[in-house]
Amino acid sequence: MKPDALNILQTINVNDFAVCAKMMAITDPWITLDLNYSQCLNAFEGQCKEIYLLKLNEEIAGFVILQMCGTFKGYIQTLCISETHRGKGFGTKLLNFCEEKVFNVSPNIFICVSSFNVRAIKLYHQIGFKTIGNLDNFVKEGFTEILLRKTIAPMVPSEKQVKN
Repeated sequence: MKPDALNILQTINVNDFAVCAKMMAITDPWITLDLNYSQCLNAFEGQCKEIYLLKLNEEIAGFVILQMCGTFKGYIQTLCISETHRGKGFGTKLLNFCEEKVFNVSPNIFICVSSFNVRAIKLYHQIGFKTIGNLDNFVKEGFTEILLRKTIAPMVPSEKQVKN
């Protein structure tokens, strides 16, 4: 038997977006936030977004939407692992991929996480993200998002860093 093939691939395919939006709409935190399929599909629209699929063989097991320009260049807008593939290290794999990608263009990587999403918060802290602050009523009234950051340097290097 062949071992499972796990790959991360960039996509611009609207059919992939539809699969990913459905994945979001039927799992938490999107269920708790009461976001429907159409609202989840809107997450793929806009400038500066890069969408990557985590594929297990031919199945989309998860995905990430990165914002790769602007003040918060390197913002992980959405990270989702299908319910059937959670707890297998796939979220960590996608986060490591994001770090490698983002740290090539920015010294900072950001992510928001719903305050009730305890498993995700634990994972982000374990891999080195630090809490920046709370954003009350950010996604939806009555809910708090926690802004996290992982950094390797300030945005503007010191003179000492420039000389080296």
